[in-house]
Amino acid sequence: MEVSLQVHTPFCCGKTVLRDKNHVKIKPFIGSHPSRRINLFSQFTQSCSWYKYSVIAGFSHQIIASSDFSRKRRHKVSTPRANDSAPKGFKPKPSNSRKDQKAIEGKEALNPSISIEVVNPTKKESKTEVKIDKVPEFSQTTKNVKNDITNEISESQLQENTQIETLSSENEDDEEASMMLKLELEAKLRKQKIEELLKKEKEAELIKKKMEEEVLRKKMEEKLRIQELKKLANETLVKGEKVFCYPKLVTPDQDIEIFLNRTVSSLCDESEILIMGAFNDWRYKSFSVKLDKTNFGLDWWSCKVHVPKEAYKIDFVFFNGKDVYENNEMKDFCIFVEGGMDVFEFEEILLQEKRRELERLAKEQFEREKQLEEQKRIEAEKASSEADRAQARAEAERRRGILAEVLEKAANVDENVWYIKPSEFKWDDIIKLYYNKSAGPLANAKDLWILGGYNNWRDGLSIVKKLEKLERKNGGDWWYVDVVVPNRSLVLDWVFADGPPQHASLYDNNNRKDFHAIVSISVPHELFWAEEEHEIYKKLQTERRLREEEIHAKAEKTARLKAETKERTMKTFLLSQKNVVYTDPLEVRAGDVVTVFYNPVNTVLNGKPEVWFRGSFNRWTHRLGLLPPQKMLPAENGTHVKTSVKVPLDAYVMDFVFSEKETDDGVFDNKNGMDYHIPVSGGITKEPPMHIVHISVEMAPIAKVGGLGDVVTSLSRAVQDLNHNVDIILPKYDILNLSNVKDFGFHKSYSWGGTEIKVWFGKVEGLSVYFLEPQNGLFWKGCIYGCNNDGERFGFFCHAALEFLLQTGSHPDVIHCHDWSSAPVAWLFKDEYMHYGLSKARIVFTIHNLEFGAKLIGKAMTYADKATTVSPTYSREVAGNPVIAPHLYKFHGILNGIDPDMWDPFNDKFLPVSYTSENVVEGKKAAKEALQQNLGLKRADLPLVGIITRLTHQKGIHLIKHAIWRALDRGSQVVLLGSAPDPRIQNDFVNLASQLHSTHNDRARLCLTYDEPLSHLIYAGADFILVPSIFEPCGLTQLTAMRYGSIPIVRKTGGLYDTVFDVEHDKERAQSQGLVPNGFNFEGADAAGVDYAVNRAISAWYESRDWFNSLCKLVMEQDWSWNRPALDYLELYHAARK
Repeated sequence: MEVSLQVHTPFCCGKTVLRDKNHVKIKPFIGSHPSRRINLFSQFTQSCSWYKYSVIAGFSHQIIASSDFSRKRRHKVSTPRANDSAPKGFKPKPSNSRKDQKAIEGKEALNPSISIEVVNPTKKESKTEVKIDKVPEFSQTTKNVKNDITNEISESQLQENTQIETLSSENEDDEEASMMLKLELEAKLRKQKIEELLKKEKEAELIKKKMEEEVLRKKMEEKLRIQELKKLANETLVKGEKVFCYPKLVTPDQDIEIFLNRTVSSLCDESEILIMGAFNDWRYKSFSVKLDKTNFGLDWWSCKVHVPKEAYKIDFVFFNGKDVYENNEMKDFCIFVEGGMDVFEFEEILLQEKRRELERLAKEQFEREKQLEEQKRIEAEKASSEADRAQARAEAERRRGILAEVLEKAANVDENVWYIKPSEFKWDDIIKLYYNKSAGPLANAKDLWILGGYNNWRDGLSIVKKLEKLERKNGGDWWYVDVVVPNRSLVLDWVFADGPPQHASLYDNNNRKDFHAIVSISVPHELFWAEEEHEIYKKLQTERRLREEEIHAKAEKTARLKAETKERTMKTFLLSQKNVVYTDPLEVRAGDVVTVFYNPVNTVLNGKPEVWFRGSFNRWTHRLGLLPPQKMLPAENGTHVKTSVKVPLDAYVMDFVFSEKETDDGVFDNKNGMDYHIPVSGGITKEPPMHIVHISVEMAPIAKVGGLGDVVTSLSRAVQDLNHNVDIILPKYDILNLSNVKDFGFHKSYSWGGTEIKVWFGKVEGLSVYFLEPQNGLFWKGCIYGCNNDGERFGFFCHAALEFLLQTGSHPDVIHCHDWSSAPVAWLFKDEYMHYGLSKARIVFTIHNLEFGAKLIGKAMTYADKATTVSPTYSREVAGNPVIAPHLYKFHGILNGIDPDMWDPFNDKFLPVSYTSENVVEGKKAAKEALQQNLGLKRADLPLVGIITRLTHQKGIHLIKHAIWRALDRGSQVVLLGSAPDPRIQNDFVNLASQLHSTHNDRARLCLTYDEPLSHLIYAGADFILVPSIFEPCGLTQLTAMRYGSIPIVRKTGGLYDTVFDVEHDKERAQSQGLVPNGFNFEGADAAGVDYAVNRAISAWYESRDWFNSLCKLVMEQDWSWNRPALDYLELYHAARK
């Protein structure tokens, strides 16, 4: 077999280079020795380090292998060439046998994955010849490669000779084949090594070349830069300027150089110069850098500044680090940045950063409040613990004193009446107590029972057992019972009875002294009472914790219910005008894009070919100004048109109107001068608080006559809860209930109107109240109304209130006055005080009842900036009144609300059971039973009609009388609470009460007085509340009734019509307000109208109890608080200021 292989070896290869005239005789071994062949081959190739360079060096070897199977003689492989036989210019390294042996012993593990076998059984003889062709000229270019090759070959060739000899001696048959294959593998490895080294050298040369080119390029750039800087410097001086920058075109995210000519600046004598600056009108990332003197002359100094990607402008000045500045003649220096963001985009970035900062601050504030709350809790816990210990100590001493008296009188035996066996006993012992039935009042009793306790009945009745008759006992009728002595008892207490508790009628109680027996104790008395004190302390602690947990849980639930109610109300508020305008999403959030939908069909723009949207934010005061007019496009839902608006992050309210043209002429829909406003949530800017001052002669609960006092307090609290500042100015009547005023004290005094006026200050329902007390005695009359000079009294008060604001330097945004009694505020302010320091304020005037002081109300309407009354329907009912008609453009109807904290069945202390809409049936049932019991009515499951009112003609007293009889005829119970200011009406109802007492005593009760606790019980216990007013500006009774789950029956007038929607006739009207039907109403002011409503209501109670109960739940969930009216009043306040 002949195999021709091309093998490349390095030019310098020492003793291992084979000449073409030499032949290597390889005698193959016939058989199977794969492991040996693999291992020997791997061992050999690993030692031949020259092989890996052989291919690259350029040698060409022709190997011819021949085999002769007849010859058995071993052949030793050797390289007999003499030292001088090497190619010219080469000198082989002398052999080092020790080093060669070390190399062989230290060889790496053999590679089992390689198996090469040269076997051809068909040939008798195989001869291998290695021919070396003419060596081409080769010139190494890398010194490192040459040295590496020379060293490796010189060392490895000695190893090679030794290894070849060893292999030949071990196995003559396969040494020639192994040699050939190992040479081939070594050649490959050497080739890879040389390729790697040459590649590294080439990379190094390329890097070096690039570095040299880079250095050259930078030198050229620097030279050009210096030339350009000198040119710019000369141009700057020619222009008479002091500063320039390089490069001239500044872009974001770039390093620039700023140059200052010190010679022509105010820093010409300074040795140190610094730049102080910031970006974007000094609002972003301030910096301060020291300048260095440049090397191109003319006293130019420079520094480098990095321009951030958010920059559109660089602002800066120069200074000496102390007090000498170069600020461009007070105008500062600036450089504009090209190709970056604009001012508005930067504003968004600032707002985003501010939002993150506010969130961080809010989180930190929350953590501080949480820690403070925890600290307060720990301190409160400590104080409570100390109080419990003191109480436990006192209770233990009290018990000890009582028991000492009992123990003195106690005995363990009265041989004729009772005795105990054993006579000495202790805790947990079972004793037998014997009783002589014939010796006491139970001699004739059929059965005997012991009713007992211990320690002077400390835990009440704890021993109840029946006695057994003792058969064998001489002298008396003896009975006995086994009793377990209670733990921690010092004395046993008992009586005997003829039956168990609740069934006994006859007792033997030892002549009212009870029976007592002393218990022996094994612990010292001092230790016993110390343990008793500790047990009392633990019990007090447990009871207190349970109370606190109950209070905390109730408070949490109350807060949750209020939040849910407020959220529902806000949604209703946004949906209430959906027939005209609404947004998608309904809740507008800062930073979002919102779509505005508008229905011109229901507005003054009905039929116009185009509708344009005009808007802004934050009550038209936003930094962006007015948005460009946008033409609205048809929406998919019929008559609506729409447009989209991006809401900025610093918006808290969205403002807009609609017009028929893009220009400012033509028809506008501005909601009758109020404009459209949608609240924005999630913004980083909160609405600035307004300062509102109420000037009123009533305020609940300290000076209340009618609904005016409730409105002033409740409206003020609701507006204050919306983060506005509210003050109230009130006369200091001599009949004020100061127990409801916190922190009451003297504030100041001033003179006006010829008298001294003392000012007192206090907090009422969390509101700041200033009480004016003129020393002329106008309010020392023992009443609020009813004096023959009420007009003079209240006129003086109005003037004094404005004078107080002026002299204290107060500048309210809104002054809110009410009814005829404070109407003079409107014209006094406009005629006198508006021009002398109170110019900022605007006047809002509210009519609560037009029946009183119409003349004064008319004058106030003329002067007020905005006017309201207490319901939309009432505003329409009085619109034709001559004092109202000329001012309809500024007259609005806003419903009153009720105070949800004052009227809250879940926290009402006058109710037997607290309840919400979740358990309204159980709560009202308990309240009805308590009401029936308190008033002496029949305890029965009957419909109950409640009436809570002032008995006046306005309230429909003739309809009230008829309704009472109608309800009784239908099998109902009736409860009336109220009184009449007119004695004739009062006597009339006294007679009616007497008549009902004789005819329907178990189903009717008229309470002709004022009773606050009873009113709460009636609201909760009644199924229906009747309000048949002839006219009613608003009415709070029907609102309070629904708060307690009672169904209102009302006449359709004023605020009653606006708040009660009939379950059969008003479904669509309720839906337009975002509500559902909630009661029964009627139109006429006659008996037929009352019958129509009352009959339907009582029939529903009898015939559809489940439906009726669900209606009670539904009305409880409707929000008739000040949540919604407060929002409407805020809109009115803003409109007055616009």
